[in-house]
Amino acid sequence: MKKIALFILLTVTFFGCDQKKESVQPESKSVKEGSVKINKGSVKIYTTAQNTDLKLTLTDSIKLNNYRQPLETENSIVVDPGKQFQTILGIGAALTDASAETFAKLPKDQQQKFLEAYYSPEKGIGYTLARTTIHSCDFSSESYTYIDEGDGKLETFNIEHDRKFRIPFIKQALEAAGGELTMYVSPWSPPAFMKTNESMLKGGKLKPEYFQPWANYYSKFIKAYEKEGIPIWGLTIQNEPMATQIWESCIYTAQEERDFLKNYLGPTLEKDGLGDKNIIVWDHNRDLHYQRVNVIFNDPEASKYAWGSGFHWYEDWKDGTPMFDNTKRVNEAYPDKKLLFTEGTNEKYDLDRITDPVLAERYGRSMINDFNNGTVGWTDWNILLDQNEVQTTLVIFVLHRYTEILKQVSLPSQIPIIISVISQNLSVRVQRG
Repeated sequence: MKKIALFILLTVTFFGCDQKKESVQPESKSVKEGSVKINKGSVKIYTTAQNTDLKLTLTDSIKLNNYRQPLETENSIVVDPGKQFQTILGIGAALTDASAETFAKLPKDQQQKFLEAYYSPEKGIGYTLARTTIHSCDFSSESYTYIDEGDGKLETFNIEHDRKFRIPFIKQALEAAGGELTMYVSPWSPPAFMKTNESMLKGGKLKPEYFQPWANYYSKFIKAYEKEGIPIWGLTIQNEPMATQIWESCIYTAQEERDFLKNYLGPTLEKDGLGDKNIIVWDHNRDLHYQRVNVIFNDPEASKYAWGSGFHWYEDWKDGTPMFDNTKRVNEAYPDKKLLFTEGTNEKYDLDRITDPVLAERYGRSMINDFNNGTVGWTDWNILLDQNEVQTTLVIFVLHRYTEILKQVSLPSQIPIIISVISQNLSVRVQRG
């Protein structure tokens, strides 16, 4: 039996509709409901069916009708424009060192095709959100910082390393997005000398005597990037603060993250004229999400600096079950704080599974649940990788319909098509209603 996934996307909304195709289209007009303009029109239906050529293919449309009492035997969709939810910040991906270096290997014409595929709202999927790293991460070709080792005063701070690949890549993405890209940044680890284990790798903690220098480091990075013409919208405090990894990592308990935000990072950004930058706490999996924000948001002196919280999807390593309800609980408990999905990717690279719809369905399932639970933005991990050279368990996913153009570095996948349809139908800064 064929496995079929059906996506119904509302391009226009009204009080209700039923799916009887023989129904008469009402006279087209606009209705004002609060701040939302409601138009009578139609619904587009996209269908994906395994072992067919249907890959989120537009297969039908349904007319919207005035609200009436549906029968139990009818399939109906009822839309209430009087009930609004979160404002969507955007959808995008991470622009890492590995992505930038891979991009640089492409011929110029293919670079342009790639940028168009991801950032053009007309010819591509119109990404508007981006994440990058504060110095190296697990997807850098080397571990590095922006200072000389031992320079606690940050006198040698410079971002020359990033000018070779990452900054030019980000600038081209920014241009392709029309000059506007909501960019946030994340550190994987402080410099080795600032940590208890004297290494950027394998966990360790930030030494108390370096709390202030490390807070200053964020500020210097933001100012340096903005001087390069790359506006920084926000930052996370620490990528995966409860994970001791073999790569760059650093551990913070909830109380330690709260106190660093309250006593150092928040005040430092304000003092340096960066108080408008949006600070995101947690930036780890859904499992401990509620516990983390409970500690931070319940402290008024810490909470005042926090825009919201970020989360990943890797908590399903335990039993394969995503903990979507934790995101919902955070939204219910702290409705004044925002939710941002900051990282997710399919692990364990296996070329034989590259067309397995389960991989794409994971994206679709996560995005639908996360947005329904109050998330305002969704960030895929590396936007581009070279499967032949990057030593990792991950794999490059580029836009399916451009596979033939980017064949040197691409593999066929339905994942970007899932992201494409959701991205194109959740307009940036338009309220879901």
